[in-house]
Amino acid sequence: MDDLIRSALRWLDPVRQIDDFKQHPVSTQRTLLRGLLTRAADTEWGRRYGFAEIANAANVVAAYQERVPLHTYDDIEDDVLRVREGAADVMWPGTITNFAVSSGTVSDGKIIPISQETIDHNRSFSVGTGLHYLSETLDGRFFLGSHLTLPGRVEEDPNYPGTLAGEISGILAENAPSFFSTLFQAVPNEVTFISNWEEKLRTIAERTVDQDIRLLVMAPTWAIVLFDELIDVYNERHDAAATTVGEVWPNLQVFIAGGVPLRSYRDLLETKIGTDVDFIETYGASEGFFSFQDDLEDASMLLHLDNGVFYEFVRVDEKNQENPPRHTIADVEPGVRYSLYVTSSSGLWAYEVGDVIRFTSTFPHKITVAGRTSEMIDEYGEALYGDEARAALRHACDQTGTHVVDYHIAPRAMSGDGGRPGHEWVIEFEEPPGDLDAFSGLIDEYLQGVNRHYQMRREARAFDAPTISAVPDGTFYAWLKATKDSISGQTKVPRMSDSRTVADGILETVNYTN
Repeated sequence: MDDLIRSALRWLDPVRQIDDFKQHPVSTQRTLLRGLLTRAADTEWGRRYGFAEIANAANVVAAYQERVPLHTYDDIEDDVLRVREGAADVMWPGTITNFAVSSGTVSDGKIIPISQETIDHNRSFSVGTGLHYLSETLDGRFFLGSHLTLPGRVEEDPNYPGTLAGEISGILAENAPSFFSTLFQAVPNEVTFISNWEEKLRTIAERTVDQDIRLLVMAPTWAIVLFDELIDVYNERHDAAATTVGEVWPNLQVFIAGGVPLRSYRDLLETKIGTDVDFIETYGASEGFFSFQDDLEDASMLLHLDNGVFYEFVRVDEKNQENPPRHTIADVEPGVRYSLYVTSSSGLWAYEVGDVIRFTSTFPHKITVAGRTSEMIDEYGEALYGDEARAALRHACDQTGTHVVDYHIAPRAMSGDGGRPGHEWVIEFEEPPGDLDAFSGLIDEYLQGVNRHYQMRREARAFDAPTISAVPDGTFYAWLKATKDSISGQTKVPRMSDSRTVADGILETVNYTN
C-alpha cells in the first residue's frame, strides 16, 4: 500500500506545473522548444535541419521557424514507415514501439509514432486534469468509487513484430498509473479492448451496472450509446423501469469528455444522466494532449503549455500561401481561426494536426476547437465553418427543446424545377421537432447573424435556407457499421463535406426520401 500511496503522490506535481505555465506562458514554450531540439539534435532530422545550432540561438523560436518548414503527413510518411520497421534515431532518439492511428486504419491510415516521453506527458495531463478539478472544487467524492474509461483498442501489429498500434487512448490505457488500475479502474483492459464494439459496450454495461461509478472518461458520442445499453441491462437485471443513468449510478460526479466537441451533446447527456454532474472537456489527439477545461463555468479550454508540445498557429485565411506567417502564443489574437501545428516529444516537427482552433482569451491562453481544417463548405461563397454550424444547431435545439444525436451537412444541388440550391442537414434527433421548416429557419437566422458571407449570399439568393432531413434513430450508427471495417472509440461521423458522398450514403442506409 505504501508503494501505491507514493505512486499517487508523484502525480500531484501536474497541478503546480499548470500554475507555473499560466504565470510564464511564453518563456515556458520557448524553454520547451529548446529542450526538444537539444534532445533530438543527433537524430536524422536533427542533423538535417541543424537542431543543435537552432537550440543555441538567442531567439530559438525565430531560428526554428526560419530553418524548419511546416510539415504535413505526406512529408513524414516515409520516415514513419522506417520507424515502424525498427530504425533508430530518425525523428526522435532511440526506437519507438507504440504507434497511434490518427485517421484511417493501421494498414493504410495516418500513423503517428508515440515515444515513452509522450506517454509520460499524456499520462500526467490526464491525472493533472482530475487533480486540477479537485483543487478547484475541493470535492473528492469521486475518489470513493470506481472510474470508467472507454478507450479505443490497441494490439500488436503483425506486420511490425514487437510494436503496438491502435488508438492513443488505448496506448494510454496500457500505460495507466498503477494506482489507477489498482484502486479505481472499473473494468480491465481485456474488456475495454474487445474488438466488436457492440459486444464491448454490452459487456461494460453488464460489468458496471452494479458498481459505484463516480467518474467517466469517454467520447460523448459513445457515452450516449453506452448509457442506453446500461439502462437496458439494469432494468433486465433488477426488473426495474429506470430511465436515467442517475438511477443506475446515483453517485456519478464527473464526466471528462474528449474526442468530439462536448457542446454538441451536453444537453442530451444531461437529460440521459438525469442528475447533476460536472462536465470537463479536454482536447487531445494522436499528436498530443493539448488543452482542458480549467473552469466549470467557462466552456473554453486552457492550452497546456508544458506537456511536451510546442505550438504554432497559421491563420486559416493565410494557410494556402506558399510561406504563411507562423504565430506562437506570444502573438495570437482572440477570435481568429488558426490551423494548429505542433512540435512534439515524439519527433513531430512543425506538423499540421488538421484542426482549427480559436482563442477565446490570451494570458491565460484559452481555446475552443472550431473543427477540422476540412470542416468548411464554401460551395456558394458562404464560407460556413464547423463551429458556426454547431452553434446554429445548438441554438435551434435550445429554441425548440430538442436534442441532436448526430448530424452531417452537405451541399444540395439545384432542383429539377429550377429551385435554388442550398445545404442539406441530415440530422438524427433524439425526438424530432414538430416543425422542421421552423427548425431550418432558426438555423438560417442564426447563421445570417454570425457569418457575413452567408448573409450576403442569402440576401443575393445564391442559395436557399437549409433543408432538414430527419432520419430515424440508429441511422448514423448503421451507416458507420456498413462503411467502416471496424468501429472504435475514435470512429467519428464527418460533420461537413463539400461533396454528397457521406450524405447520400447515410440517406441510402434507410432509403430516405423527402
